[in-house]
Amino acid sequence: MLLVTGATGNIGAHLIRELSRRDVPVRALVRDPARAGWMPEAVERHRGDLDDTSTLATAFRGVERMFLLTPGIGTSMAHNALRAAADAGVQHVVLLSSTNVFGNPVPAMGRWHHEREQLVKQSGLAWTILRPNGFMSNAFEWLPTMADGYVLDATGPGRHAVIDPADIASVAAVTLTEPGHIGAEYTLTGAESLTTAEQVHTLGDVLRMDIELREVNTAEDAVRSRFPNGAPAALAAAVVEAWALMRADTVGQRTDTVERLTGCSPSTFRAWCEQHASTFEEALA
Repeated sequence: MLLVTGATGNIGAHLIRELSRRDVPVRALVRDPARAGWMPEAVERHRGDLDDTSTLATAFRGVERMFLLTPGIGTSMAHNALRAAADAGVQHVVLLSSTNVFGNPVPAMGRWHHEREQLVKQSGLAWTILRPNGFMSNAFEWLPTMADGYVLDATGPGRHAVIDPADIASVAAVTLTEPGHIGAEYTLTGAESLTTAEQVHTLGDVLRMDIELREVNTAEDAVRSRFPNGAPAALAAAVVEAWALMRADTVGQRTDTVERLTGCSPSTFRAWCEQHASTFEEALA
């Protein structure tokens, strides 16, 4: 049995579908079963919360491998999941981390990911670590300002090889179901290093709409460009630092890991926009 945490999210949903196509026995850990109605019938759905340890023992019973995704800041959920996994005899955990762990010193946005990585490495379980770049799906966070015809640009000349969550899920499926990945640390990126302006231009072209690009001039706007509804102080500070680092990177790291592990080239940003155009159109209608 394979357990997927974050099963209804951007990556987890793709992973559930991919594992189902592979006929792998899957159990989804979900907070709200109502959000799991789309899952294939063969997928087990267990109501649980990584913040509530009383819900985890039965969720982990009989599990051999686990995909571990914990949102937000902090490490308590990762700690709870790893303790439950160890108690249940889980053999292998694939952790979703981030390229934000790179740097000396590690930037604030990466510290929580780095701490989770250390928890996994010290857990006594076999492990694999996936470190993806920023997600293409973060473009959905532009919707509140797109409704007013513009997108905030906090990174200017900085380039970033954003990745489709579906490609991350494809790599996760490989590392969970095929041999040879224990102890591996994989950096995952898209194939194109793009500025925010280039991404916005592509999205506008696909949607056939003019989207104004407004340069960010204040820390408050920098946070709002990523979290339109605001963010806790620690996360807000981390975002401002991350945007400054991204602005300074005018090359953008790229790897061939997705194609090497899955045999398929990663999605382009245009292809992702075309696939999700209806979501944008419905939200902006």
